[in-house]
Amino acid sequence: MAKEKIILSGNRPTGRLHLGNFTGALENWVALQDEYQCYFMVADWHVLTTDNEHTAVIPTNTREMVLDWISAGLDPERSTIFVQSHVKEHAELYLLFAMLITQARLERNPTLKEQIRDLHLDSEEGVSYGHLGYPVLQASDILMYRAHAVPVGEDQLPHIEITREIARKFNRLYGEVFPIPEGKLTQFARFPGLDGTRMSKSLGNTIEMADTPQEIQRKIRKAFTDPQRKRREDPGRPKICLIYTYWKKFAPDKTKEIYEGCTSASLGCVECKQRVGEAIADFLEPLREKRAGLEAKPGTVCRFPIHAWRVSAQGRQWESVGCTRFSGMYVRCGANREATHRGRVIGAEG
Repeated sequence: MAKEKIILSGNRPTGRLHLGNFTGALENWVALQDEYQCYFMVADWHVLTTDNEHTAVIPTNTREMVLDWISAGLDPERSTIFVQSHVKEHAELYLLFAMLITQARLERNPTLKEQIRDLHLDSEEGVSYGHLGYPVLQASDILMYRAHAVPVGEDQLPHIEITREIARKFNRLYGEVFPIPEGKLTQFARFPGLDGTRMSKSLGNTIEMADTPQEIQRKIRKAFTDPQRKRREDPGRPKICLIYTYWKKFAPDKTKEIYEGCTSASLGCVECKQRVGEAIADFLEPLREKRAGLEAKPGTVCRFPIHAWRVSAQGRQWESVGCTRFSGMYVRCGANREATHRGRVIGAEG
C-alpha cells in the first residue's frame, strides 16, 4: 500500500550525533518510516547560518552524521536521504517565501533568541541575515515536499509554526498548494546535557551516539546532579536530577529501584552515574556495532560521494516529482520559470 502522507526532516551536518539528536528526532524518524513517505535531508546550507568559516569540514561531518542515521535504523531502501545543497530549488523557494514574512516576526522567534544567547551573537556584528532567515529556509525545505508532518526536537517547534504561517499565507494569496504541517515530538523532545541545560555541541555538554563505553563513563562523571545533595548520606531528589532522566530513557525498568535508592540515600551519586553510564553504553552497543561495520566495508555509505546518498528507488524518482511541484508553485506566484531550469539534481536523467 502506498504511503499517502509525507515527512521531511533533517539535521545540520556538524559531525557525529549526540543523545539529544537521537532522542529528540532520530529515534522518531526510524519509527515513522513504516507510516510515512520519508525524506531525510543533510541540511548543509543551514550550517552556514552560524559557521561560514569552516566549510571544509562539511563533507566529513556529513559522512559522520549519515553513518549515525543508518546505524540508528534509517533505511535508504525505504526513505530518501539527500543533501540540501544538491537541490537548488530549495534556495529558490526560500527567496519566494522571504517575501511573505516580516523582519519583526523573525526577530520574535524564541529559538533565535536562545541561539543568540548560547552562541554569544549579541556583539557589534549581530546576527546575519541568513541566521535571522533560517526558519524561512526551513519552511522551503518542508513545504517543497508538501510534508504533512515534521519530527523535530522541542526547540524547533517555533520554526514549524513559522512554516505553518508561511503556508497559510501562500495558500491565501495564490490558492491551496501546501498542506499545513504538524510538528511531531518524542517523549524526550528536549533532552538534558551533562550540565542540565539542553544537550548541544555548542555548549560542550554532549554524549555522542558513537562514544565508547569508556568515553561515556568519563563524560558522565562530570554530570550535574541534585545540588542539595552535598553528602553521601543526604537523600536525593530524582525528579530534578538529569541522571534520573537518563535512567528513564535508557533503562526504564530500573527507575523504581533508582528512585528508591536515591531518595533513601542508599544509592550515592557516584555509583548512580557509573551504573547509568553502563546502561547508556549497553543501549548504544548495537548502533556502535552497525556503525563499525559500515565503516569497515568498502563501498558503503562512508565512502560514497556526497551526492550519492539519494540511493533508494524513491530517491531516483525525486527529481521528476520535486521539480514538477516546484514549477507549479512558481506559476501560482505569477513568475516565469523556464522549463529548462529543471533537472538539476545530481543523478537525474533528462
